[in-house]
Amino acid sequence: MRLNKTQKTAVTALEDIKARDITVLDVRKLTSLYDTMIIASADSNRQVKSLANHVRDKLKEGGATIVGVEGEETGEWVLVDAGDIVVHIMQPAVRAYYNLEELWAPPAAKRRASVADRAAA
Repeated sequence: MRLNKTQKTAVTALEDIKARDITVLDVRKLTSLYDTMIIASADSNRQVKSLANHVRDKLKEGGATIVGVEGEETGEWVLVDAGDIVVHIMQPAVRAYYNLEELWAPPAAKRRASVADRAAA
C-alpha cells in the first residue's frame, strides 16, 4: 500500500517516540467512515499518551484536522481521529485482546491467513 502524506506523517510521528508494531490498514472497502486505520503499540500509559499527543501535533502541523482524541485519561488505548485516518495506540495486552487487525483486515487477507493456519496445524 502506498502511503499518502498524512499517513506518512502519522507513521513518522509514531516512529519518533518508538512505537512498536505499527500496522497501516486500508479500510476503504470496509467502511465509509475513514480510509486508513493505523495501529501501534506502546509499553506504558505514559508512552501511549505521549505518542497520541505527538501524532496529534504532527498531523495538525501537516494541515490535518483533528476530529477528536479519545482515551487519554487512562492511557491504555488512545484513538486519534484525523478524519480520513484513525490512529489507535494501545498497550500490548489491550491490542491483543481487541485484535483490531483481524477485525479490519481485508477479507482476502483473512482467508489467506486461515488457510495458512490450517496448513501449519
